[in-house]
Amino acid sequence: MMQDPFFSSPLIAVLAVLGGLVLLVGGGETLVGGATRLAKRWGMSPLVIGLTIVAFGTSVPELFVSLTASLQNHPDIMIGNVVGSNIANVGLILGISSIIMPLTLPLREVWTELLLVVGGSVILIVATNYGHFPRSLGLLFTLALVSYTVLIYRSHLGNGASSATQEKRGNISSASLLVPLALICTGLILLAGGSNLFINGAVDLARYFGISELIIGLTMAAIGTSLPELASSISALRRNESGLLIGNVIGSNMFNLFMVLGLTGIIKPFALSPELLLRDLPVMLGFTFILIPILHRHGGTNRWYGLLFLLGYIVYCLSLI
Repeated sequence: MMQDPFFSSPLIAVLAVLGGLVLLVGGGETLVGGATRLAKRWGMSPLVIGLTIVAFGTSVPELFVSLTASLQNHPDIMIGNVVGSNIANVGLILGISSIIMPLTLPLREVWTELLLVVGGSVILIVATNYGHFPRSLGLLFTLALVSYTVLIYRSHLGNGASSATQEKRGNISSASLLVPLALICTGLILLAGGSNLFINGAVDLARYFGISELIIGLTMAAIGTSLPELASSISALRRNESGLLIGNVIGSNMFNLFMVLGLTGIIKPFALSPELLLRDLPVMLGFTFILIPILHRHGGTNRWYGLLFLLGYIVYCLSLI
């Protein structure tokens, strides 16, 4: 039996979705700002910050929305949010960024991360073929990302940290941590409230207008929760930080696959719609695959590739109608 709508009218549901997006974007920006300040005080490089702190921080909206959707028994919104966000990160965000300014980053710098995203995508396709994401797979995904994060941080300490940086780390006082930690806590509170408001509004819109929850997840939820990635990418463009930008996109996709799906699967295993196999998962995997020869051959992206990404994303969105 279908539940009654949470909001009394479609207009209020739309306002709830918009209000939720504002809170998600604001929370994501606040969280990223605090985390980036903290990372810079520890002397981390722009690429490492992009692959870890910024990528994970800008993907926290996806985590909150997905967990909320799963706990409220809306798995299609949850999986649609993750898959749609990964497609939007490459097709929309990297596409627009590359059109604005060519980006430089050799494949060797992100080879490990791209392999992890490809591997996670293939495993998700296999799980979808069986129609279920079990708790054991969620644990495996989560451990994989935690292990990656520990290894890249240790590698950074071993290869990129000078003695001056090490001394700077040792001199960080508790008082200097108050502002970054306050920003992080504020961001998490905004994200929690925004995700709950957004999910209730999105589910009601699906009921009012007869739109499937999977489509809501692939479009509205995916683009909405990818706005922090777009904001951080624009900021990276202004500072001419190609490594941070591309690292943010690839790291966000890795976080979405391994941490968002992983934690959600641990807390509440979920069903996977076979519809994903026909269109969405192949598109997500294809957008990742195409980055490998582009970065290998050209050491980055140019405006033509950006246009290709953006046109591919537009065609994909049209296929959802």
